[in-house]
Amino acid sequence: MIIILVILLIAFQLMTGGIFLRPLNITNIVLQNSHILVLAAGMLLVVLLGYVDLSVGSVMAFVGSIAGLLMVNNGVSPLIAVPICLLIGALIGAWQGFWVAYVEIPAFIVTLAGLLMFRGLTQVVLGGQSLAPFPVGFQKISTGYLPDLFGGNGLHIFSLVLGAILALLVIYAQWKARKKRKKNQFETSSLPTFILGAIFLAAIIMLLSFVFASYQGFPVILIILAIIVILYGFLTNKTVVGRQIYATGGNKKSAELSGINTKKITFWVFVNMGLMAALAGLILAARLNAATPQAGQSLELDAMASVYFGGASTSGGIGTVMGAIVGGLVMGVLNNGMSILGIGVDWQQAIKGLILLLAVVLDLYNKKRKISQ
Repeated sequence: MIIILVILLIAFQLMTGGIFLRPLNITNIVLQNSHILVLAAGMLLVVLLGYVDLSVGSVMAFVGSIAGLLMVNNGVSPLIAVPICLLIGALIGAWQGFWVAYVEIPAFIVTLAGLLMFRGLTQVVLGGQSLAPFPVGFQKISTGYLPDLFGGNGLHIFSLVLGAILALLVIYAQWKARKKRKKNQFETSSLPTFILGAIFLAAIIMLLSFVFASYQGFPVILIILAIIVILYGFLTNKTVVGRQIYATGGNKKSAELSGINTKKITFWVFVNMGLMAALAGLILAARLNAATPQAGQSLELDAMASVYFGGASTSGGIGTVMGAIVGGLVMGVLNNGMSILGIGVDWQQAIKGLILLLAVVLDLYNKKRKISQ
């Protein structure tokens, strides 16, 4: 998917006459798709268990409506309103997780009911009207940028410094992982290959940092996304809970026989999904500067498509956080590039649907090939 993403970037850059990779447009891609990337991170854990959550778009709209009720109508400070909205999202996840995990109602049915119920409750809260505007401080979640502590003139120096630090940290992490693999006598790439790969990765990070620095620097939402990726990467790769999620999705019966409390794992994964849907709803409301009844429509499909694009298996047990993020970026690049080219929304939907089908076909092909080997 990384190769496909690079090909798409180059193709749209050529087809749009150099407009696509301008700093302003790259920043817009991040801002316009940040809520989908947040959803994709949460949806990954659900898909790893072999489930789907159809309610996330409606939960986003409902949480956004509560945020509007608190901040726009009642003047509640964002410092108070945001935690309340996140708590509501977690409670919604707990509600749905209870029915799926402990009553054993299929997740498809529970979350479909959630889709209808919370979309209806959004209409009740908003009365069919939009609430706006939100406080300026709240809007900064989606539209703010990091300040330049070094006072760059025309170039955001602080973003370049952060990019350099990130590049060094990524290279160090890869070097440490390589040493660990060698120590455990696993196969590793040769030292020259590793060095070339590290240089290439560092160059990509610095190039992206320069692109953002050429406009207004790193958006605040990009930092939030980076924290989410780090936390979820650590959760899935370095913790017992992460291993238990993969085990449950890979073979639930075997996981239970191994002593894993699969019901508890399922319950908390849905709590997490509710929390991430609430965060995505707040991000979308901050970007739109309004709580609207139509917010989040069909975004559950974009979130699932991002996860499947990123290599997650439809049957559970396979997938990575970075894969889901890359899949989300592919979706964002497709949307943005086709919009610049003037392709209608109808054709955009058709093309994305075809690509999703091809991603699932590729997943099934890889499974059959592994079985035959």
